[in-house]
Amino acid sequence: MTLAPQNKAIQLDHLDVAGVDELVPSADGRVNVSVLISEGATVIDFCGPWEVFQDVWIDGPRNVSGRAPFRLFTVAERRELLRASGGLQIMPDFTFGDAPYPHLIMIPAQSRPSEATLAWLCAAHERCDLMMSICTGAFILARTGLLTGRSATTHHEFYELFESNFAEIDLKRGVRFVEQGKLATAGGLSSGIDLALRVVERYFGRDVAQATADYMEYEGTGWVVS
Repeated sequence: MTLAPQNKAIQLDHLDVAGVDELVPSADGRVNVSVLISEGATVIDFCGPWEVFQDVWIDGPRNVSGRAPFRLFTVAERRELLRASGGLQIMPDFTFGDAPYPHLIMIPAQSRPSEATLAWLCAAHERCDLMMSICTGAFILARTGLLTGRSATTHHEFYELFESNFAEIDLKRGVRFVEQGKLATAGGLSSGIDLALRVVERYFGRDVAQATADYMEYEGTGWVVS
């Protein structure tokens, strides 16, 4: 994470969900997942959800029949080598100018966004199914203006900083994620896994999401909306 934290721990144990519907895959059954990256991107923020989406398998037994519906790729302002947290090096798959049409956009914690990044996010939001942030990626989403007048969450150590920067956004504390229409924000780090499983459920149902969690040997239930 690239922002100075406010050191205050909190228990994350429930959800805030409003105005959400099932998500419908494209006509060919595929879901393009565009992962926005730049310098300092927090690895678990995008690799945790990445693992969820790439483990989804539908329409038949895994590795025997059926298919993987999510197509994942990274996108950045420029196609040049980046360093994520811990020094992990990443070469983006696409730039804003040549990236495939995204159905789902993922925004992990990373460096402060450029004006080009914010413009791309605003334009992409018009057509995508869902835009989701993880951890302090909520700060980037907030800077687009798309969260104005809505609810959101972020990493618990950044609550005060978020509220001081974005008074027009209703910050929800103590939640794994917040869903509002075409926008969703997850808390810190591992919360992105829960939000990703919830997104799988919205596209393909509870059984597919649970099968994905079982395959991952993921025992967390923070994604389950009763």
